Amino acid sequence: MENIKETLTKIALKIAKQKKGCVFVIMNNKFDYTPLIEQDVKPFLVFENQRRTEALELLDGACIISPEGNLIAYSANILNVKTFMGFGTRHSAAYTASMNNNVVLMASEEDCKVRIFKDGKLIMELDALEKGIETKTKDVVSILESIGVGTLTALGAGVLVPTIGLTLIPGILIFTTAHYAFKLMGQMLRENGNGHNH
Repeated sequence: MENIKETLTKIALKIAKQKKGCVFVIMNNKFDYTPLIEQDVKPFLVFENQRRTEALELLDGACIISPEGNLIAYSANILNVKTFMGFGTRHSAAYTASMNNNVVLMASEEDCKVRIFKDGKLIMELDALEKGIETKTKDVVSILESIGVGTLTALGAGVLVPTIGLTLIPGILIFTTAHYAFKLMGQMLRENGNGHNH
């Protein structure tokens, strides 16, 4: 699944840089959506045809991707949308689709940011205008993977935990709890410290 997330992150950053918007949903569990147009493109692996994925994502609506990386629906209207306070309809659709363990990457045309949602939480924000951000997609995926098994998903929805924005890598903001932030910082420092000879 890592190369799927990396591919989608690269495409979302490219779209955001062009001041356009998109929504990619990696669907681990079903949610309500309906296609806005007839689905005449057969499912295909997104990392094998990035150009086609990008073209379909530029249509109105979301692209739905299976956990194996197949694009199974495009130009999809997400139904029963819940409001994501302070943001517009694309953010609310991404937030809604992310519930039930789905991962959603969305590009915002307003501020050129890519936001990543999981389990009804905004977990990461990437600045598409940050110099060299495209080269950091492996870092994004490794942070996503560590968050996936980490503290964020263990917190119950009813628990009100203060969230902080943490920047470990320029252009990448991670939304997390203070406890998990320190854990993640320690992990990144250990990895960076072990990888360099001084």
